[in-house]
Formats: sequence, structure tokens, C-alpha cells
Amino acid sequence: MPDRRSRTALWIVIGGGAFLLYAFVVLSLIYMTLRASSGNEEAEFTGFGDRIAVVDLEGIILSPQPVAGQLKRFADDSSVKAIILHVNSPGGGVAASEEIFREVKRIREEKKKPVVVSIETVGASGAYYISSAATKIYADQGSIVGSIGVIAQWVNYGDLLKWAKLKDVVLKTGEFKDTGNPARDLTPAEKAYMQSLIDNMYGQFVQAVATGRKMKVEDVKAIADGKVWTGEQALPMKLIDNIGDFEAVVKDTAKMVGISGEPTLVRPEKERRMTLLDWILGNDSSKFLPDPAKLLQQNAEFFYLWK
Repeated sequence: MPDRRSRTALWIVIGGGAFLLYAFVVLSLIYMTLRASSGNEEAEFTGFGDRIAVVDLEGIILSPQPVAGQLKRFADDSSVKAIILHVNSPGGGVAASEEIFREVKRIREEKKKPVVVSIETVGASGAYYISSAATKIYADQGSIVGSIGVIAQWVNYGDLLKWAKLKDVVLKTGEFKDTGNPARDLTPAEKAYMQSLIDNMYGQFVQAVATGRKMKVEDVKAIADGKVWTGEQALPMKLIDNIGDFEAVVKDTAKMVGISGEPTLVRPEKERRMTLLDWILGNDSSKFLPDPAKLLQQNAEFFYLWK
């Protein structure tokens, strides 16, 4: 009898422990799901009627998404009277920056909806290229603004291959097909070719700023040497319209579109796929994982980027 009772007690302890562990896991999953969805509810159910949307442009711009898609969605929403583009970026890829620029310009010209830029810490190069299409640009006094220019940069590891007694083998169909091959130096013809591409992109940047800021092309070229300025310096140069923080931008934008009182701000949903690592860490693990496409990429890239 004592042995039977002890075995029964043991099974009760094991069963109870398993149940508690199961309950803990279930409750943890429910908690993380609710926490993740609470951010979405803030974006979707902030309010009704006249609203101002806020889209964040942060970090190095490697893709037009999700920013371009968020801008388009708010542009098509009739309850959104204006969009604030909250900028904190040193710029990024030429094509990616241009695509977001075109979306901002389209919203202004076709949708007739104000897009106001609020530069936080930095709005340089590609981020400024995008900002130049906005209705107005605000920046803090100490914000970094400008860096109008183009850069192409890559690593030449030819000497490393020689040291390791390895050879780079390339089969190609044209003289310029492997221009920018990191295993060798550029030829004079390739340098001229690459410079022509950069010069063309530079001209597009200068023209965009001149058009957006209502400046003469010659005046933009005079300051388009890659330099950055503080918000205080950028104001008399006509690179921005006003000095002001985010709260000031919200207040002025609401007044611009005729919203009285405290405006209702809406932000886009944060859409991402949950992975097993996310559940374990309770966070977005994607930022810790390398992009396979980037690991394979070796060609030269062109950037509107402040470095």
C-alpha cells in the first residue's frame, strides 16, 4: 500500500507539473499575440474623421518598401487629410530613394494631399532627395540636412586572392559586363563609364531638389558637393522651410488642413512574419539574420548616402 500511494503521488506531481508547464506556454503565447496585435489596433482604430497619418523613414534605405506602400495607402484614404513623413535616415540606394520620392510627388500633384517632412536627427542624401518632393520640410536646429551627391563604393580583394593563390575566373560577352569586379582594378574606360553613371544620377538629384524647393539648378549645384548642414544653417539656404520638432509639425500640419483641436494621428500597421525565434525571444529576430541575397551580391551599388 505505501508503494502504491507513493507511485500515485509521483504521478500526480508529474501530471501537475506538465499541466502547469502547458498552461504557462499557452498563456505566454496568448500574451505575446495580444502584445503584437495591440500595436496594430493602435494603427487601425485610433479614431474616425479627420486624421493625419505618420509614416517613418528610418535607417539606410535599401528598398522602397514598406514606406512607398504606406504612403500610397494613406494617400488613398479619404479620412487622412495630410501625411507627415518622419525622417531619420542618412539616405540609401538611388533607385529605392527615387521610388519613394516619386510617390511623395504623386501624392502632392495627383491627390492634392499635403506631405510634410519632419527631420529628426538626420535627413541626408537619399532621405533629403525624398524630402525635397514634400509640401514643407521641418527640421530641428541641430538636425543634419543635405549631402546632395552620389557615391559608389565596393571592396577590391584582388590582393587577397593573390596572397591565397586563388584566381578569379570570368567569362563575359562584352567589355563592360563585369565592370566593378571586386577581384581587380577598374580600367580607365571602366572608370569613365562608372563616372558617367554617377554624373547622370547626380544630375537627377540636383534637378529634383531644384524643382521641389523652387530653386535654380545653378544655385543647387553650388551647394551640391556632398556637404551637410545643421537645420539652423539649412533654413537660410532654402533647403528647409521651418525650424521645429515633431510636435510643432503636427500642430502646423493640422492648421494647414483645417483640423481644429488635437489632431488624431494614425500610423501604419507593422506587418511581419513570426518565426520560432520570434516566439522564443518575444521580439522581431529578422534584424539579427543576414539577407542571403546581400551575401551573394558583389557588384557595385550606387547610393544617395551620407557617410
